[in-house]
Amino acid sequence: MRQHDYLSLGPAGFHRVAYTEWGERDNPEVLVCVHGLTRNGRDFDALATALTDRYRVICPDIIGRGRSDWLADKAQYDYANYTSDMATLLAHLDVRRVDWLGTSMGGIIGLLLAATPNTPLRRLVLNDIGPHLPLAALERIGGYVGLDLAFDSLAEATTYLRTIQAGWGALSDAQWQQLAEHGTRRDADGRWRLRHDPGIAAAFASISADVELWPLWHAVKCPVLLLRGQDSDVLLAGTVVRMQAAGPPLTVVEWPGVGHAPALMDPRQIDAVAAWLATTAA
Repeated sequence: MRQHDYLSLGPAGFHRVAYTEWGERDNPEVLVCVHGLTRNGRDFDALATALTDRYRVICPDIIGRGRSDWLADKAQYDYANYTSDMATLLAHLDVRRVDWLGTSMGGIIGLLLAATPNTPLRRLVLNDIGPHLPLAALERIGGYVGLDLAFDSLAEATTYLRTIQAGWGALSDAQWQQLAEHGTRRDADGRWRLRHDPGIAAAFASISADVELWPLWHAVKCPVLLLRGQDSDVLLAGTVVRMQAAGPPLTVVEWPGVGHAPALMDPRQIDAVAAWLATTAA
């Protein structure tokens, strides 16, 4: 495991984007794994470790999260910047073809890139995200994403994550602690804070209805693996049915007892991803 960063250019100037790299640097088989709204690239440690025998795995921290820079203008936390940063990442890595795995927000970034002409994406794994985003779920997420919380201990921060991310499924105490360790930072007073800019919540201010991304879905041509927690309020069962009816080649795997979103730390979930990537023709 190696940690790197690079400079990407946005409307307000350059900013630094961090990423974690797994596997052999010269491996032409590259898998990019992109996290959810408030998370970071270290969410994929278990998945990346399991796939390094086949892939060079790249796990970026989207701006405003993890080790990447925070933006002064919070309105610039948008998908135009995110996709531009990821295009710069691919140029920085000097790769022309990649497989993509995206959880929630990371899946939307993947959809945007996969739907673009001459896309470098050959396979797409969407983790509990689709082209229909219900307003109720967005309001639930918007209710906590902008909170600037401080915790007196890592244990207190871990307990908080267990509450707001309960949909991730039945994780062990060690797994929750790992997620908390990488998802928090110590401030100048020694308290633990979540490792994302509360300003990323600015994007939720203008949302007043369901978000529909169906034109993107219909423009995707590459094979898609869709992972869904059966209790998800973000990827509804009806959305999956509509995705199956029209769009790119689609394989669906659902997990009982899981909501939004499968953590991809369970060996069964990792094996499902690995098997699909190994057997699906690009």
